[in-house]
Amino acid sequence: VDWKDRRMWPTVLPIMLVTFPAAAQYYFWEHFRLPIGATFLCLALLVGEWLDRYINFWGWTYYPINLVWPTSLIPQALFLDIVLLLSKSFIITAIVGSMGFSLLLYPNNWVILAGFHQPTEQYGQLMTMADVIGFHYVRTSMPEYIRIIERGTMRTF
Repeated sequence: VDWKDRRMWPTVLPIMLVTFPAAAQYYFWEHFRLPIGATFLCLALLVGEWLDRYINFWGWTYYPINLVWPTSLIPQALFLDIVLLLSKSFIITAIVGSMGFSLLLYPNNWVILAGFHQPTEQYGQLMTMADVIGFHYVRTSMPEYIRIIERGTMRTF
C-alpha cells in the first residue's frame, strides 16, 4: 500500500506496462481479428500477480494479504481494446489508446488507495495510514538501519 503513491508509480509504470498489452493486442488482432488482446493479457497478468502476492507475501512471510494487492489494470486494457475496435487502426490506437491507458491508471486506483490517505497522528507526527503501515510492517530482507520514512511522499522501508 505505502509504495503505490510514489512519484514513479503513476508516471513510469503505465509507460512501461503498455508495451505488453500492445503486443498481445497486435497478435490477437492480426491472427484472429479480435480486439481483446490487451484485456486478455491484463487478466492473465492479474492472475499471476495475485498468485505471486499470495505465495510470496502470505505464504512465505505472513505479510497481511490485504495490504499488497496488485495495480488494477482492467479498465485501462478495456479502453485500449475499445479504441482498437472503434478505429481499426494501430496508429490511432497507439496514440489515443496508449495515452488513455496511461491517464486512466491513477484515477482507477485512487478509489482503492483513498482510504490509506487518511491522516493520523502517530508518535507526535502527522502521518497517513499508508505511512503507518509501512512503519509497522517492515519488509523482509531489509536491515533496520535502512529504515526510511519520508513525510509527504509516502516512501518507507
